Amino acid sequence: MTTSSTPTPDADPGSGVHPDRLLEDALHRVWGFSSFRPLQREAMHAILESRDSVVVLPTGGGKSLCFQAPALVPNGPQGGHYEGKAPRGGQFEGRIGVALIVSPLISLMKDQVDGLRVDGVSAAYLNSTLTGEQRDDVIASVRDDRCRLLYVSPERLMGDGSHGLRRMLQESGVRFIAVDEAHCISQWGHDFRPEYRQLGRLREEFPRVSFHAFTATATERVRRDIVAELRLNDPLVLVGSFDRPNLTYRVLRRGNLQRQLLQILARHENEAGIVYCPSRREVEALATWLGAQGHRAVPYHAGLADDVRSRHQEAFLDERADIVVATVAFGMGIDRSNVRFVVHTGAPRSLEHYQQESGRAGRDGLPAECVLVYSGADFVRWRQMLETNGELTDSARGLLRDMERYAAGTRCRHGALVEYFGELYARGACGACDWCLKELDLVGDSTIVARKILSCVARVRQGWGIAHVTDVLLGRATEKVVACGHDRLSTFGILKDESSAALRGYIEQLVGGGFLLRDGEPYPVLRLTASGAVLLRGEGTCVLYREVQPTPTKKRARGRLPDPVAGGADRDLFDVLRDVRLRLARERGVPPYVIFHDTTLHELVQRRPRTLDDLHDVYGVGAKKAADFGEVFLEALRAFSERQAGRTTND
Repeated sequence: MTTSSTPTPDADPGSGVHPDRLLEDALHRVWGFSSFRPLQREAMHAILESRDSVVVLPTGGGKSLCFQAPALVPNGPQGGHYEGKAPRGGQFEGRIGVALIVSPLISLMKDQVDGLRVDGVSAAYLNSTLTGEQRDDVIASVRDDRCRLLYVSPERLMGDGSHGLRRMLQESGVRFIAVDEAHCISQWGHDFRPEYRQLGRLREEFPRVSFHAFTATATERVRRDIVAELRLNDPLVLVGSFDRPNLTYRVLRRGNLQRQLLQILARHENEAGIVYCPSRREVEALATWLGAQGHRAVPYHAGLADDVRSRHQEAFLDERADIVVATVAFGMGIDRSNVRFVVHTGAPRSLEHYQQESGRAGRDGLPAECVLVYSGADFVRWRQMLETNGELTDSARGLLRDMERYAAGTRCRHGALVEYFGELYARGACGACDWCLKELDLVGDSTIVARKILSCVARVRQGWGIAHVTDVLLGRATEKVVACGHDRLSTFGILKDESSAALRGYIEQLVGGGFLLRDGEPYPVLRLTASGAVLLRGEGTCVLYREVQPTPTKKRARGRLPDPVAGGADRDLFDVLRDVRLRLARERGVPPYVIFHDTTLHELVQRRPRTLDDLHDVYGVGAKKAADFGEVFLEALRAFSERQAGRTTND
């Protein structure tokens, strides 16, 4: 792989224009964007001012652009020549220099470099997929100051035999160092990678180069760890809103999983999605079943051969598959922007994991759905696994409890997620979760139902878990229930008209509300809390809710972009443009979203541009893309309009 031979749309180093103007120009000319997203401008200025930074922006918030755009704009308050930061003064005179991007995955590097090259930016990566000749070409492009962004993995940069690479970078001139997916450096992060810890040593070899950490998910503790491990100097810390208003969050208690999945998929015909499963066996079973149901689904987990995993991931990114059924091995680097749904068939081990994984939906800003299907057994399984691996620390227990509270919670899902990450949520009803959409019904006589459950827990002497208590309440004379004499209790069958799923839900709500406590490892039992004992004595009240399945029709959520392709001619034109995009992508060997995101196709449907000049005002169409793809899309628009006119005449 070599850098792009197309002239890079860099700013003129000697222009004397303020960098803000240069950033805005690059934003519009290269990427086709007319304005900055929240905190992007501040993050870019930190780079241009050579001030260390930590930038936390949610998935889809445009964090990659924060380090890509400054790589095209010279340093200094007046946009002057590149200022050499290495000890030998003057050696970088007249050079722009290379931005060094540390990225954890080959697929992530390739996708970002492919996208930059299509936009006309000279970018490259160094990893194990390159031949010797390709590697030499990349190094030559860095030495010759033709490469604006160089992507490397932490292993390639800090591993055995990497000293020569670092020396070459010192001699060539590094503009700044950006560490992507920086949460990997923290032991408190959800994707901790020990090799990231070595990056702090770069300070010794690049003492005057600024360092910038980027991630989509980081609590305050993780941010502190990033600052310490990377040895950042008085960093600017920018934390964007964790609220994703285009996502609709739902939580379902696991019942008939196949039926639940079919109900979810009915809301997403012919749309892309990810189904996360807790085990490889479930991945394989669900992928096979979905295929039999007529869905283009592929499995992905660590037990598959490397070439099979790679083939399945590429099929999904290239839109030859619509659904990936995966374990969490399918993670970072999944940049397909038009994922319309993410389903978890079991609870993740933390809200950090859930926010990161569910956040892969709707990266283009258009409506998407995130559904968590869980049971109390998920948390038992996690505790057992972590204990077996020697990882059941107090921190791990706390993360599991936070995840459990979210799953059992009866409040706005957006508010719960945002506040977990330390952000004040004052929007009121979000209109984009099961709670605010009124998909949970208030249980009549909630307090009486709650007291019956608490009474049952007390009468089984607070020594049994959810499954056993549920059996007693339903009047199920199982072997264990009979052996313990619990079939003779006054609470046996006292809630026999409820479903098992509903009762489990009530119990989980009582745990989440602080009336019951799950206690003990590895098989936790239910115990009354002080609040539960008070309620059982007849003091106070409690509210419980039961699930109501959402209708198959898609619901618009607060803040969502209007869908211009809801039906009719607009839908037909959108499909035509998708086919054009797919053809161009396959000709170039890149994923379709690298050509244009769905957001751009939607705007093409709305605006119906007629000339190349018209295209420059369309979101996501930069100068290079307009030159390379403009006529093809304009011809498709003209042909569609002519067909429509012909139909009107014939009618």
